[in-house]
Amino acid sequence: MFKKIPLLLMIALAGCAAVGPNYQGPADSKIDTNNAQGAFISSDNEQPLPKNWWQLYREPALNKLLEDAFAANTDLRQAAANLARSRALVGEAQSLQSPNISMNAAPGYGRASGAAKGSPKALEDDFSYDTGVNLAYQFDLVGKISRGIEASQADSEAAKAAYDLVRVSVAGETTRAFADICSFGKQLQVAGQSVNLQQQSLGLDEKLFKAGRGTSLDVVRSRGQLAQLQAALPPLEAQRRIAMYRLAVLTGHVPEAIEKALPPSVLQCNTTPQLASSTIPSGKGSDLLRRRPDIRQAERGLAAATARIGVVTADLYPTISIGLSGGSTGLLDQFGDNNTMRWGIGPLISWTIPSTGAVRARINAATAGAEGALAKFDSTVLTALREVESALTLYARELDRNAALVKARGASTEAASQAQQLYKAGKTTFLTVLDANRSLASAESALASSNAALASNQIAVFMALGGGWEE
Repeated sequence: MFKKIPLLLMIALAGCAAVGPNYQGPADSKIDTNNAQGAFISSDNEQPLPKNWWQLYREPALNKLLEDAFAANTDLRQAAANLARSRALVGEAQSLQSPNISMNAAPGYGRASGAAKGSPKALEDDFSYDTGVNLAYQFDLVGKISRGIEASQADSEAAKAAYDLVRVSVAGETTRAFADICSFGKQLQVAGQSVNLQQQSLGLDEKLFKAGRGTSLDVVRSRGQLAQLQAALPPLEAQRRIAMYRLAVLTGHVPEAIEKALPPSVLQCNTTPQLASSTIPSGKGSDLLRRRPDIRQAERGLAAATARIGVVTADLYPTISIGLSGGSTGLLDQFGDNNTMRWGIGPLISWTIPSTGAVRARINAATAGAEGALAKFDSTVLTALREVESALTLYARELDRNAALVKARGASTEAASQAQQLYKAGKTTFLTVLDANRSLASAESALASSNAALASNQIAVFMALGGGWEE
């Protein structure tokens, strides 16, 4: 009867379910993501973002830059390495489900103790050997191994989300750097036109002063305005250069090699990228939030932390493994004889009675870790909501501003045209033409600045929405 107790114990324990809480998603989250719609639905067309959202700009040069960035970006390579490492750790955790096989072979030469063998004489020196095969299998009675695999898989999925997050960031920052180069190029072009107009105005003031029809105050004032306009050029040039450096690094090149790293079409770009469609596809806010890589990463981190509660809880229960060994031990000239063969089979039960409370302390620590992961998930969701709402608000208001500036530029263009016609008809002076052209240049400058902000806000919206619906 007593011989059956270990077997019955093993059968009973084998029927136990995995200990620890079963993960049911962030059920205790304080954030109601189903109602997190807000300004997500900004139009009647609830189409999802395209996977390669930057192609909405229809810029071949930008598409090529993104290919280079995805292939060579150092942050993306690091994230890929972390993902490969996490997947390897999953394989390590899964390997615990398989039997562990080991082999040994230990030839030797020496003398055994005669006294130990009951001989009054010293034994002769001789060659000996010991060889064998050991097989051990651990029963996953309370789910410690399965919980460990669950945690490793969740960590791997979190690493995949982290990789997607870096990819979204690389795509957004590369697109932003390209847009900045083009936008600052446009602003430099407009600022250069303003400088040329002011130089013409200064020349006219100097002629009038020499002819006795103007004052020295007009000349000094024109020179001051010219200096102010010229002072606006170096910061724009510096910002454009910095954007080139950013783009070079994002595509895996040293900043000093931008002339070789970037094509001429990018270095000389002076047209702010424009979306092919004025409407940004958005989709439902709750769906997009679930697809944001940082939210997926936080959710998978919560799943891993929950599984680890079961891993440490399993330490409260015995560990049972069964081992099988076989081999041969003896003198070398006896190799293969029946009396040298050995084998054995039997269970190994190990259990550290948690009387010190160390295991329960680890359980409490793992539980606290899961609670912290849940708080991090909530924080990530709240941050995502804020970023999306802020990005859409800034984009919408900049659209309104841009529309007003387009009207202002149209009115200034009409005024400059009329001033030119009146001057040709002899009904006004050339100074009036210059003033009208300066107003037009100022309107062009404001519109160029708004177009740059609009492009930056568009990219911010794409990044806030998760960069596209990627698997």
